[in-house]
Amino acid sequence: MKVRFGVGLGSGDEPEEFAGIVDRLESEGVDSLWLSELVYSKSVDPVVGMAFALSRTTRLKVGTSVAILPGRHPVLVAKQLASLAALAPKRVLPVFGLQPARPGERELFPVPQGKRGAVFDESLRLLRAVLDNDEVAFSGEFFDIGDAGFGSRPARPPDIWLGGSAPAAFRRIGRFADGWLGSFLAPAEARDGREAIQAAAAEAGREIEADHFGISLVLAEDGIPPELTAAIGRRRPGVDPSDLVAGSWKELHRLIDGHLDAGLTKFVVGSVGGRPIDTFIDRFVTELMPRQN
Repeated sequence: MKVRFGVGLGSGDEPEEFAGIVDRLESEGVDSLWLSELVYSKSVDPVVGMAFALSRTTRLKVGTSVAILPGRHPVLVAKQLASLAALAPKRVLPVFGLQPARPGERELFPVPQGKRGAVFDESLRLLRAVLDNDEVAFSGEFFDIGDAGFGSRPARPPDIWLGGSAPAAFRRIGRFADGWLGSFLAPAEARDGREAIQAAAAEAGREIEADHFGISLVLAEDGIPPELTAAIGRRRPGVDPSDLVAGSWKELHRLIDGHLDAGLTKFVVGSVGGRPIDTFIDRFVTELMPRQN
């Protein structure tokens, strides 16, 4: 199975640096760049960033980690993905999630009260239908579409990956997705998640490719800072932060080894702690690219 490493950008990365980061990753032969949906931050919007990065590169793949689907119309999202895939074949890597991690941003993706999971499921069905067919008529609980079609579609629509770590998320991934990108999971938990997804896929009469399981990892080169430890404690009470976040490059390799043993092969690595992005990329190239196969 192909082991691949990509660079993840977060809330602290300046838009003015974005073009240089893209050019550097392309010139170094880095596999992929991943953009988070963090609305109230300095970070570049993921769809805008994907289009920009793809337009000035020829090899670099670009993905979202993750973008929010419920609260967006899936036909408009399908149009964006189809356009990107036609302009940059095989280099568009969309990953969608249920809701923003930041509570203050949830109001920006409105859905009927108590229906977010149901909206997500129906959005995924409609999104896939429009990407996979020339014309679609769709009638559901939340969307009613007659004869949706773009005139032409990319020869191969992009794979749709999902995030999430709850049992309901694993069932959804098994039923609807082409892959999984987890986060803030220990290797043993990631193994359990992969197996749950594969079981849900089998129950739905589907199969997810064995190398379509990945995880986002955070590197804090100078040790896990107290504020991150506190945030992990709120999100994952009782879990040792060092099982989720790497406090050094050595610890990052340890976590990667654990996730490889758990059956995951795709890694998105982001850095926290304030070191210059160029310094991180230098070390990323040295440490991680030799581990690809």
